[in-house]
Amino acid sequence: MEEENRVMLLGIWASPYTKRVELALKLKGIAYEYVEEDMFNKSPLVYKYNPVYKRLPILVHNGNPIVESLVILEYIDETWKNGLQILPSDPYKRAKVRFWASFIHQQQIVTC
Repeated sequence: MEEENRVMLLGIWASPYTKRVELALKLKGIAYEYVEEDMFNKSPLVYKYNPVYKRLPILVHNGNPIVESLVILEYIDETWKNGLQILPSDPYKRAKVRFWASFIHQQQIVTC
């Protein structure tokens, strides 16, 4: 994989947040390197790329980290125009999708 187009995903196999990012990458046809992390013994990469929250998943594109799965999904959709569009182009429809994604995200946090 060329360094200028390098995509790396740090995640945990059982995380729904990691899975949503993996799905988006696959829908877009983006080649990426997956790095499995140990939730209880995180590698130095986690502290390097997400020093604030130290949470996963982390998408690293050309050496630049993007954190928080919903933010990562928007980044993927805006960066790679090929493949399926994740978010609708209409601003109102896009806002509705963001609302429901946020709602589901909050429900997962409350029930965990």
